[in-house]
Amino acid sequence: MPDGAWLRVHPASPFVRGWVALAAIGFFFGRDTFERLLQGGPLIDEQFAGRAPWLLLGGGTLLLLTVAGYILTWYFTRYQVAAGYVRVNTGFLFRQQRQARLDRVQAIDIVQPLLARIFGLAELKFEVADAGESAVRLAYLRMADARQLRATILARAAGVADSPESPEAVEAPEHAVLTVPPSRLAGSLLLSEQSVGVVLGGVASVALSAVTENRAFYLYLIPAALGLVTAYWSMFNKGYNFTAAVSPDGIRLRYGLLDTQAQTLPPGRIQALRVSQPPLWRIFGWYRMQANVAGYGAAGTNGEGSARTTLLPVGTFADVLAMLSLVLPDPGTPDPVRVVTAGLRGLADPAGTPDRDADGGFVTTPRRARLLAPLGWRRNGFVATDTALLIRSGRWWRHLVMVPHQRTQSIALEQGPLARRFRVVDLVLHTTAGPVSPRLVQAGLEEGRALFEAQSARASAARKLQRSEHWLALPPVVEPVETPDLDKLDHRSEPDHRSEPDHRVQPAAKGQSNQKGPHHG
Repeated sequence: MPDGAWLRVHPASPFVRGWVALAAIGFFFGRDTFERLLQGGPLIDEQFAGRAPWLLLGGGTLLLLTVAGYILTWYFTRYQVAAGYVRVNTGFLFRQQRQARLDRVQAIDIVQPLLARIFGLAELKFEVADAGESAVRLAYLRMADARQLRATILARAAGVADSPESPEAVEAPEHAVLTVPPSRLAGSLLLSEQSVGVVLGGVASVALSAVTENRAFYLYLIPAALGLVTAYWSMFNKGYNFTAAVSPDGIRLRYGLLDTQAQTLPPGRIQALRVSQPPLWRIFGWYRMQANVAGYGAAGTNGEGSARTTLLPVGTFADVLAMLSLVLPDPGTPDPVRVVTAGLRGLADPAGTPDRDADGGFVTTPRRARLLAPLGWRRNGFVATDTALLIRSGRWWRHLVMVPHQRTQSIALEQGPLARRFRVVDLVLHTTAGPVSPRLVQAGLEEGRALFEAQSARASAARKLQRSEHWLALPPVVEPVETPDLDKLDHRSEPDHRSEPDHRVQPAAKGQSNQKGPHHG
């Protein structure tokens, strides 16, 4: 691929994308004929024998116009990778050009629908940081060409200089980290919240039918069962053969039974992370991991986007630690395993004494507010490391949310009338749209205000690390932010807002690398 050349997608692309329209035309004109053949009738009905030539002429004309439209669409669709941009031109009547800066690329996916897999084609789709509205798609390329183009875009987005003799990059090698067995995936679906809802609905229907002697209640189970089967199939199809690997160009995720997808998330593009555990998953120690990724947008809450924002559909605690070592290679704490364990399984002292060392350093809801959350006040809490803020919640449905300091876009304190009565406050962190909504609930008033100031300083200092959009460029060294000691706070008075934490930034020494180890320890 010459540098800056305008290239076309594969000639079969419009037919792979538009086979539904061709099938609809064939169904419309051939349905009656097919039914007559099944019934042993003639190929052409006598009533339409006189109009058959006109019908064939109309159908053939429509088919030719459709094929011509596909060919023109293919001919006028071209793409270019040059001068730090990727550009795609489409349309022959209404022309459109879409372009995106390579250093703004957030994620790159290789998608293979079933029909494209049969012909050895793939769609290349990459997102930029605008909530998924400007996703650039190239459909379809040969699989080898799609991988080559992905490697080239990732190399240029990472700031790797291309050689004039060899402008194309070689796909980086990868190391497999984990794989989700199909049996575990199927078991997680059977033990999911949807299954519990259907079982409870079935029990309620049986009880009502026995009490009222009306068996019509069983009919309500039919749409619920159909919907459950459809949801199960969709999740199993998208989570089948889930594999996570690490490579120099980012985290690679592969999954799918019929329609396969290969994602590449460049390092540092994940804005927020959530590890959750439904009640029935505790039997086997399973967890689920989801993330907010710039460019995917709010579509991550359902459908295809839900699979794209899932870093781990179901995995053990060891799998969670393995994924965290990829997403947060520098956990910012000397004992990350203890902190993560406390975030997923820990509980505060029931007496309300602040023994934070035994609970991984988490600051939880004060005992005075236990009436607001009788089951969750010992779980709701936070801890800040040098690189991320961790928020845990939920007694039965456990959640642990992690937000890197540099990904905090804004912070808000919220307090309702009951919260004012018990002197607690909620702290909300705003990141990009997605399935994760970071929110610390029912923190003590003094602790919440102190965290508000400290987190603002940490986010400001961490953002100064990213002076370049190229993730391979070395950042400067930042000194740790001085945060107030929550153990020494005077809970009878308001905190002093006059002093500002020190978050000075010093440049890195020449030749010095600031990157931490690739694993948590």
